[in-house]
Amino acid sequence: MASPILPALGLGSGLDTSAIVKALVDAEKTPKQSQIDRQTKSNTATISAIGSLKSALAAYKTALEKLNSTTSPQFLAYNATSADEKTVKATAGNGAVGGMYNVKVTELATASKVASQRFGSSADAISEGVLTISQGDQDYTVEIGPNATLQSVRDTINGQVNNKGIMANIINDGTGSRLVLTSTNTGLDSDISVDGIPELKIDGTQQMSGTGAGFITALAKDAIFEVDGMKLTSKSNKVENAVSGLTIDLVAKGETTVTVGTNTEGLKKSVQSFVDAYNTLVKTVTSLSQATKNADGTMGTAPALSGDSAARNMLKTLRDQLVVPAAGGGNLQVLSQLGINTVQETGLLELDSTKFTKAVEVQKLGGGIQALFGGDDGLLTRMTSALDPYSKSGGLLDDRSKILEQAKKSLTLQQSSLDARVTAMTASLTKKYNTMDTLVGKLNAQRDNITSIFEAMAAQSKSS
Repeated sequence: MASPILPALGLGSGLDTSAIVKALVDAEKTPKQSQIDRQTKSNTATISAIGSLKSALAAYKTALEKLNSTTSPQFLAYNATSADEKTVKATAGNGAVGGMYNVKVTELATASKVASQRFGSSADAISEGVLTISQGDQDYTVEIGPNATLQSVRDTINGQVNNKGIMANIINDGTGSRLVLTSTNTGLDSDISVDGIPELKIDGTQQMSGTGAGFITALAKDAIFEVDGMKLTSKSNKVENAVSGLTIDLVAKGETTVTVGTNTEGLKKSVQSFVDAYNTLVKTVTSLSQATKNADGTMGTAPALSGDSAARNMLKTLRDQLVVPAAGGGNLQVLSQLGINTVQETGLLELDSTKFTKAVEVQKLGGGIQALFGGDDGLLTRMTSALDPYSKSGGLLDDRSKILEQAKKSLTLQQSSLDARVTAMTASLTKKYNTMDTLVGKLNAQRDNITSIFEAMAAQSKSS
């Protein structure tokens, strides 16, 4: 029969020395471990909260930049509608005014397209030299090296002047190949000519004939159109100065009507986008910094940034900008005139659609919305600047993150130090109790031995 498994400690004394050692170690470890656990939990939650705050700020700034874009302007007071977009398209800008315009397109602006003389194939050899490509008053030089072919010349031209609005290609008409140059620039006197290498010489003012070089179909020309009977010309089919604040895209020959009217729905969509972006940020900051009430009216668990000065100051910064009057002294000065108000209980914004429509269509405040929100002095720019100390690289939140990461490292070191101290203490106490147990075992053995001697002597005395 196998020997029973006995505990490692307590064989001599009969005491549960393992439990005694654990109790003594826990008494030393628990207070510090609880402190480290508490601080680690708080630190981790705060790091996560700061990360969420930085992400929310970045998203808000992106939304503001989109609304304040100069390439895709928002908050436009008017919009333009063409009765026939296959003939004319129109876009209203900041300077547009309401009205109706008859637009008649007689000619579209065209670009230059020229071809070289005919070659046998794209592999035909081309002389070394400097090719000069002229368009209007601009000259572009292209270095053609030795052993060039028609195809390599095409590639060289595209590599050197493609960004100038001139593109080269090779077209085979069934009897041979030609180098063809096409311009993205339109308008009269923008014809392309080529000189410098004899076999590639092109006079862009002469039409191509037979095997010779020249323009392919027609010379480049201006667009010819009318606005309310007034005859106008343009080098481009995108016309930006014919009607104040209106961009007209000429698409095809024909006649149509362009109507410029109040952009109520477009303005409302832009304003609502701002309100939504603002509310999303406020909700995020609030959820990270303010405890909510439970169903029974008691306060819930305090969030990671509860009472945090950075979160509190950020909200104050946002709200302060909402009440700054618009620069310029126009009729539209504050958001409340557009039906945008702050909900006292939540700090969120709400848009009163009825009041907004009245402000735009009856009070004619739509023209001031761009100035209120956009530009260097507008609300969007001011808010972006006010939040910059928090969101920029090396700003307040970045500094806060660095401090928290340092605290995290310190806590990790404290945990390692505590673990080492607990290990050493456990080993020391175990050794001491092992020694004590061994000593008690020896004493017990001696006691038993002496007892046996006395018992034997007593028994011998009785028997005599």
